[in-house]
Amino acid sequence: MDQQHPLAHIDRRILEQVSMGGKTDYNLAEVARLKIRYQNFPGARDIQRDLDSFLQQWEMREDELFGEVRRIHAEGKVYRKAKEDQEDWS
Repeated sequence: MDQQHPLAHIDRRILEQVSMGGKTDYNLAEVARLKIRYQNFPGARDIQRDLDSFLQQWEMREDELFGEVRRIHAEGKVYRKAKEDQEDWS
């Protein structure tokens, strides 16, 4: 039986923003983060499908996504707030 993920309602809004924003460094990082969150999760099939759909649209495999996001994080600042030097993972 599929389970309801406790953060699914928040993640749905993130996916809507990704859909409108396209393939940016921030959106790549968000999709990678959510791919990890929902990996092997028994439910939230709609979110998992949407994540896979972004990869198809961007013509990327999952390993390419993770490699690109590692590069982005190595450069830093993808989750940094504009006036702070602290990463925002909320």
